[in-house]
Amino acid sequence: MTLFNPTVARVLGWLTLASLIVLALFGLWGAPPDDVQGDVQRLMYLHVPAAWVAYLAFAVTSLASALWLWERTRSPVWDRVAGASAELGVMFTALTLIIGSLWGRPVWGVWWAWDARLVTTAVLFFLYLGYLALRRVPADADVRARRCAIAALIAFIDVPIVHFSVTWWRTLHQEGTVFDPELKANIHGTMAFTLWFGVLAFTLLFAYLLDRRYRLECLNEGLADRQLRRAIEERVRGAADRDAPKVGADR
Repeated sequence: MTLFNPTVARVLGWLTLASLIVLALFGLWGAPPDDVQGDVQRLMYLHVPAAWVAYLAFAVTSLASALWLWERTRSPVWDRVAGASAELGVMFTALTLIIGSLWGRPVWGVWWAWDARLVTTAVLFFLYLGYLALRRVPADADVRARRCAIAALIAFIDVPIVHFSVTWWRTLHQEGTVFDPELKANIHGTMAFTLWFGVLAFTLLFAYLLDRRYRLECLNEGLADRQLRRAIEERVRGAADRDAPKVGADR
């Protein structure tokens, strides 16, 4: 079982690969270096899209969790989508922090600063890491899905805090590159195109990986069900063998 039919998934995979290649070409050679930061600014074409996908992944997790909690739409599909999307969100949040550190070292002079944006992003990472750990605590399927759905909705509160942290507090981190609080773009020309294309490419990558991870989750659940049935059959067969009369035992 997959989120997309095989043809759509195949096309999505090729589109993702092509868009990432184009992004690499524009990010490395097409866009000019920044007037102040030079070539190190090119990390923005990965950093911003990775952060965007992290937001998107956690939003999908929250939406799927809400749909599971609502009785009219409750389905195991939404629990699987929530878990798969959260895993991708944690991965892209980690990527955001790593790229941010690589960018911050030459610009700020340090790998890490106790900056509001950095700290709230790290908190977001650990919140959803805890969510993933919670999904692995043994429990009835409905009980696990319910507590994980509630945990996902609570953790999502940190997403707007991360996004608006550069506006609410004085931080080292620059304000929005695409839009500032006055909704004015601070990037133009080829640099703006490359950034927007990076967002598109990473969004396609997220959709493709979500489909693959959802399929793997379905396969894992099917394997677990088969293993459970096999274990039950073996227990029943063993009990039957023990209860069967032993021929010649009374001779």
